[in-house]
Amino acid sequence: MKAFVLRSYGSPDVLDLTDVDKPVPGDDEVLVRVRATSVNPYDWHNMRGEPYIARLMGGLGPRKPKLEILGADMAGQVEAVGKDVTGFRPGDEVFAVLEQGGFAEYVCVRESELAPKPKNLSFEQAAAVPMAANTALLGLRDDGRIQPGQKVLVNGASGGVGTFAVQIARAFGAEVTGVCSTRNLDLVRSIGAKEVVDYTEEDFTRSGRRYDLLLDIAGSRPAWACRRALPPRGTHVVVGGQAGRWLQPLGHVFSVLAMSPFVSQRMALTDATRCTENKQNLMTLTELIEDEKITPVIDRHYSFEEIPAAIGYLEEGHAPGKVVITV
Repeated sequence: MKAFVLRSYGSPDVLDLTDVDKPVPGDDEVLVRVRATSVNPYDWHNMRGEPYIARLMGGLGPRKPKLEILGADMAGQVEAVGKDVTGFRPGDEVFAVLEQGGFAEYVCVRESELAPKPKNLSFEQAAAVPMAANTALLGLRDDGRIQPGQKVLVNGASGGVGTFAVQIARAFGAEVTGVCSTRNLDLVRSIGAKEVVDYTEEDFTRSGRRYDLLLDIAGSRPAWACRRALPPRGTHVVVGGQAGRWLQPLGHVFSVLAMSPFVSQRMALTDATRCTENKQNLMTLTELIEDEKITPVIDRHYSFEEIPAAIGYLEEGHAPGKVVITV
């Protein structure tokens, strides 16, 4: 099969489209023919080996990549199943969050990590969902403990995670305010934000408005400043932050965790790697999608051979919604 193989850290040019052995499913695994995937910051962090501190902490390989085939999102059709698999059969349409393997024509996935694809989505739309929507769901429901009627601020509302977060928060009965750039104001309004803040014109930490829950995806303001946007018992959930070679976005995350014991607000961290091995979250998202409460926002489509270009575009940091790949 064809796959993009990562043998060393670097720019998208280091991804090598080559022939590799087609995987064989284990007893509890399903072999899936990948029909679509998408790109995430997770992919380019692993491709670049950045931030460098993550190499020292074990999240990335110290000298060479831990992951050989990137791609955390996958939507496709079941090709074959292991002898212990009972929930799927060849031809079933499925999707999943992967640790690796989406940038290939086939991938093996444990049955416990695989879910039926939402019936009302194409493969490309479904491939936009797994990691980004899972991250938004974890941040709002599990770490943010969102409640109906709360005022929720999503900082970074127009990105892959943000567009899902705005819709999920609204589906849970919250009143949502989104922070984004001027060119994405209409988009964020269209997906359910009651109010939008143009960060090029206004600093949400100095507006005087308070929110019960701040989902901080962009990491554009220091943690101590974000406290001004919260009441004494508000919640600040950090999903990510601005990228850097050495420390960021981990520096932003560490600052929130260091502050947590000393402030009245609740500080929490959403780790996107928790998205794998959670089939129930995919089922929850499927229910919301099939009820038409959330829908993927897709910015651009690329072909399989254009995966390096797709990652390069995502690295620029201005994609509204998701960037998807047809395999």
